[in-house]
Amino acid sequence: MKIEINGITVNIILQSFKIPQNKTPIIFLHGFTGSASDWEFTMQNINNDYFPIAIDLPGHGDTETSDNIEDYTSATINKIILTVIEKLQVPKVVLLGYSMGGRAALSFAVQHSSKIKALILESSTAGIENSDEREVRLLSDMKLAEMIEKDGVEEFIKYWMELPLFESLKSVPIAEYQNIIQRKLSNKIKGLANSLRGLSTGKMKSLWDELNKLNFPVLLITGSTDNKYKLIASKMTSLLPQSEHKIVTDAGHNVHLEKPKEFIKLVNNFLEKL
Repeated sequence: MKIEINGITVNIILQSFKIPQNKTPIIFLHGFTGSASDWEFTMQNINNDYFPIAIDLPGHGDTETSDNIEDYTSATINKIILTVIEKLQVPKVVLLGYSMGGRAALSFAVQHSSKIKALILESSTAGIENSDEREVRLLSDMKLAEMIEKDGVEEFIKYWMELPLFESLKSVPIAEYQNIIQRKLSNKIKGLANSLRGLSTGKMKSLWDELNKLNFPVLLITGSTDNKYKLIASKMTSLLPQSEHKIVTDAGHNVHLEKPKEFIKLVNNFLEKL
């Protein structure tokens, strides 16, 4: 289903904007180079009291690719999520975000906490606290954007998937891994480059000081081999008033694709308690 926001056509996977009264919407936000389709298994197996919706974030999937960097920023993504919630005509939703999508989910939750029933963050961060480190990350992401424009999507995805962060994703069955790569390759040069320019972690405001104000349940999920994000999640858990951190054994950064059954079990257990 397509909706227009800020003059840009945004692609959303959902059955309809009419939600059964007894169901709570759960909105899925994918990671960088991913798409709404990455959530297929999770959406099919979600707790029956919840109504799954996945959004192709700006620069990804079938959402229209814009020339304007402002269309890729946190402010625009907040507007997209808010528009979806308003169209659903519901008071509150659950947000579930992975990596870049987790940053987007957290950013929305800080701005619009009254719209959030609960938050699920997979392999995500509240940003970079140190301004010098933020600047370094921003410069690094700008170079990656130039690399995408120079070498094209295929070469970039080859490089991206060789990063140690995604090594454990190669443990999934080969046919599934090839599907993941094909979905990534369907992204466009301009979309991925502009996504880095608009939504770099180096551009994102640090939200660490906001975590203690979030008074709704938060589930943080990380893989046991993803040491960086395990540490970040445990630090976030110590600051969030109502949170739990679950670690999935033998998984890396992308838990929902590496260990889909373990991931959905954790999510459904959490949703059942709400």
